[in-house]
Amino acid sequence: MTLTDTARAHVDADGVVLEAVFSVTTRGALEVRYRLRNVGSVALAVFDRGDRHAVLTGRQRQGATGMPYLRDEGDGRVTLSHVAQSLPTPAPTVPPTPLARRVEPGGELVGEFAFSQWLGDAPAAVRWCLGVAPANAARLLAPEPGDDGEVWRADFAFADAQRLLCTPWFDLAQGVFLRD
Repeated sequence: MTLTDTARAHVDADGVVLEAVFSVTTRGALEVRYRLRNVGSVALAVFDRGDRHAVLTGRQRQGATGMPYLRDEGDGRVTLSHVAQSLPTPAPTVPPTPLARRVEPGGELVGEFAFSQWLGDAPAAVRWCLGVAPANAARLLAPEPGDDGEVWRADFAFADAQRLLCTPWFDLAQGVFLRD
């Protein structure tokens, strides 16, 4: 991938710091590199590893950063997110069980992904949100080895308990984060 301009975002929340670098490739894809640091006192579950169904069907490699969810916000704005999703109704035979990395206090998680599957023309602005929650041991199950550490199956209840860390809006054409 050939990169053009890059822009940096910093999201500081209670006990966690997220740094993201956005780049637009010459082909118009958005590339995101990120580092999450747990500066708090409790372990965190970070929901950037997709879901178990995607791994089982071969759409995703175990331990890799998952494909982000896309939500059209209207007015040419799109939110990409890596979050724990609720159990769909009716529940499918093979549910899309959220996958998470566990980040201990003082630890960090590094990841990256590229996205170009817009719903039509590329949006004017995009932001990215990452779901995190306290790593409740009773709700994280069956760790498996991944590319850069263990990946845990997460309880669907994390969908309601997670906190979203969101970057500012990013102007794809100009390659800069917008100020509110």
